[in-house]
Amino acid sequence: MTEQEKIVVEQKVKNAIDQIRPYLQQDGGDVEYVDMTAEGVVIVRLQGHCGSCPHAQQTLKQGIEQALCKAIPEVKRVEKI
Repeated sequence: MTEQEKIVVEQKVKNAIDQIRPYLQQDGGDVEYVDMTAEGVVIVRLQGHCGSCPHAQQTLKQGIEQALCKAIPEVKRVEKI
């Protein structure tokens, strides 16, 4: 992926996260985009209640990752830091 392609994909990821964010905020959580690797791995930081919730991994994989992978084919998976 070229640098220009990465910039375009990152913007798509940020836009998709903005669509997901209100649902997390309803429960006192949030998600922050951190980076994206050349392999298509999106790195996020879960914040608020999402950072310490026992269901955070489920939210990450079945919510955030599923939505991003469906909307953006270049995204292969999502991981948190």
